[in-house]
Amino acid sequence: MLDLLIIGAGPAGLMAAYEAKSAGLSYLVVEKGLIGNTIYKYPVGLTVFSTTNELEFSEGDLKPAREKPTREELLSYYVRFALDNALNVRTEELVLSVEETEPHIFTIKTDKDEYTAKNVLFAIGAMDHPRKLNVPGEDLPHVFDHFRETYPWVRKNALIVGGGNSAGEAALFLAQEGAETTLAIFRSDWENDDPKQGCIKYWVKEPLEQELRDHCLRLFFLGKVVEFRDGETVLESESGERVTLATDVVFVLIGSDADLTPLKRLGVRTEHGKYGEVPVYSEETFETNVPGIFVAGHFTNQRHIKGAIDAAKALVPILAASLH
Repeated sequence: MLDLLIIGAGPAGLMAAYEAKSAGLSYLVVEKGLIGNTIYKYPVGLTVFSTTNELEFSEGDLKPAREKPTREELLSYYVRFALDNALNVRTEELVLSVEETEPHIFTIKTDKDEYTAKNVLFAIGAMDHPRKLNVPGEDLPHVFDHFRETYPWVRKNALIVGGGNSAGEAALFLAQEGAETTLAIFRSDWENDDPKQGCIKYWVKEPLEQELRDHCLRLFFLGKVVEFRDGETVLESESGERVTLATDVVFVLIGSDADLTPLKRLGVRTEHGKYGEVPVYSEETFETNVPGIFVAGHFTNQRHIKGAIDAAKALVPILAASLH
């Protein structure tokens, strides 16, 4: 019988594991992918534009070569934290179900094992379900819902659909590395400068504007995507004109959502938050309306890594005190 089972080995899950170990709790982290799986899925070579104090578990621990860490430096930092502290993490193990078999007793079934725990922390991130445009051809093999690297697309026609930072970064990487790049974006998203409304951040937008001036990037003000075809994409401009673009590769980067199904099956209430549907939980204890079910991380109202780490630091000592 575990005191705490943690689902997810991102910053929130790792911090919770560290706190659980420090408090003498019996715990386990189960991760369907790799340690720091969301960071692993970042584009290769990406510079993470958060400051180190927003990313590290303890002040001064993260020491990037430059002011901001790369994807690789941050991923290495989280992996080393798990290894150096001998955290009990099982990777590439998918949670299939979580059931409350008795009050405050949960059975967790995975594709490899079965566990029983008094408490469960969901630290699952928000990358489970990439959002879709739901237009014809979206399932073609050259249409992707994530962007990893530029080099397969040098001198090829690349189309990015999206209006946030991920789309902007992908367009910038591709344009700078020699792809014939078009960013299809709603004018309102391009002209949006409000960071609270999901704008393309200035450190991405300024070099994008330079690529436009250098004619290395094309901007298409989107009305809607009509259809993806082999080798081409049909778009409708904001004025209603239909345009067919040659496209060797397409990246549809319009955001993603967490899989809240396991929480809902447990009876956890949800609400519509600023970024979509989120679980309802105590801002002090991070416990949901189902006793023993806790949440932390990107799929809650704490949308950034610092918030995820701080949530784990706060909730585990409270949980530990309730067990003693």
